Amino acid sequence: MKRLAAALACLALTSSAFAQQPDSPYHQMAHDVFKQLIEINTTDTPAGNVTTATEAMQQRFKDAGFPDADLHLLGPNDRKKNLVVRLHGNGSKRPVLIIGHIDVVEARRSDWTTDPFQFVEKDGYFYGRGTQDMKDSDAIAVVSLIRMKKEGFVPDRDIILALTADEEGGSSNGVDWLLNNHRDLVDAEFALNPDSGGVDGDNAKATIVLVEATEKLYADYQLVATDVGGHSSVPHGNNPIYRISDALSHLEQYNFPFELNPVTRVSFERTATRVPKQTGDDMIAILRTRPDEAAIARLSKDPSYNSITHTTCVATLVSGGHAHNALPQQAEANVNCRILPGHSPEEVRQQLIKVFDDGKITVNYVSNAGGISHGAPTRVALPPPPPMPAVFVPLDHVAAKFWPGVPVVPHMETGASDSIYTMAAGIPSYGINGVLIDHGDDRAHGKDERVLATSFYNGVDFYYEFLKEMTAPTGAKK
Repeated sequence: MKRLAAALACLALTSSAFAQQPDSPYHQMAHDVFKQLIEINTTDTPAGNVTTATEAMQQRFKDAGFPDADLHLLGPNDRKKNLVVRLHGNGSKRPVLIIGHIDVVEARRSDWTTDPFQFVEKDGYFYGRGTQDMKDSDAIAVVSLIRMKKEGFVPDRDIILALTADEEGGSSNGVDWLLNNHRDLVDAEFALNPDSGGVDGDNAKATIVLVEATEKLYADYQLVATDVGGHSSVPHGNNPIYRISDALSHLEQYNFPFELNPVTRVSFERTATRVPKQTGDDMIAILRTRPDEAAIARLSKDPSYNSITHTTCVATLVSGGHAHNALPQQAEANVNCRILPGHSPEEVRQQLIKVFDDGKITVNYVSNAGGISHGAPTRVALPPPPPMPAVFVPLDHVAAKFWPGVPVVPHMETGASDSIYTMAAGIPSYGINGVLIDHGDDRAHGKDERVLATSFYNGVDFYYEFLKEMTAPTGAKK
């Protein structure tokens, strides 16, 4: 869940990212931490173990001089321990919390051209599961705090880093668990979440700097159809597989209503002059009091624009039957939805029931932990937080240094992130990172996940400078 790259496609080239190499001790340290994290399997599978990774990072902080009192390794079980690190400031302001999930989505060796759990350097890229989502940003945050510690930098507020479990799924979400069980360790004035936001690029040239200001809700639904079955030589009606297939066909043809919110309005306003003329004209046309239906239709043909103006639901898993020569007794499908702010999972479940229009199909809600229930939560995404000057003033300044002339634009994350938990806890949260990913090369959750080496090293320097300027004591700010 990490980029809006495709949604802002074809943006005009305005600047290039710095073409730096690992030519400093902190670049080399970042490379080594990144490699170490990639090569620890942190999937929610029997082969994965988040604690192995957080223990490794704990040791790096110890070696850098962080006292044990500022390093907390804790969680609900031995495999899902989170690491909370505190760099002490002068106490003049409340802390800032950085959240970074350290778990990754499963990857099969047979699907990849490289081993997903080996850090492979090839053709100017780093390959491996988590290179985009989000062990690159984890490594950058780790090295930023170590660098500040070694340089003796004392920020105007404590900087807290939480490396956590189960953002990608599982029953032990680390941010949620910490907030519920150890709020004192992670309480902050605001949070930064480098799992979202980022820098869009075209051939390694920066085109836009994105800040996540709000996000969709994630929801899974289980469709179930059953029948008595029987011998396959005597087919009869009510075949569960056909019913599920028909329901999914209805879903494929259905579009949830077009909708904008304050964040997506600003996003379109600020990008309309930076895309091809017809696309820009359409962006302006959908912002009118009465949005132009033809413009909506044209923009919606692009899956990325469609996803930021509509709730979206798509079939991701289908299963059914039990034997080659028997009629199926049951068929199931999973429908994954990304829900616009202001709408709840239960509201969408009820709409899906109407779309499927089949009283013999049961539509259940599937929780993040895999629990199945007939009803879904009624919560809606929280409204976006205001743009805090403490965050956006230094962000604008540092971004202009790295990518002159490239605008900083708020956007809505079309996926979902752990910001849902910090926001719900009353901690304003912003998705910011400085790693450039080219349009069309978003491989998070996919095969051959990779990141440009120069983009990674630029991200190392950007995030350090951004954090340092954001937390510099009064009188030391630029």
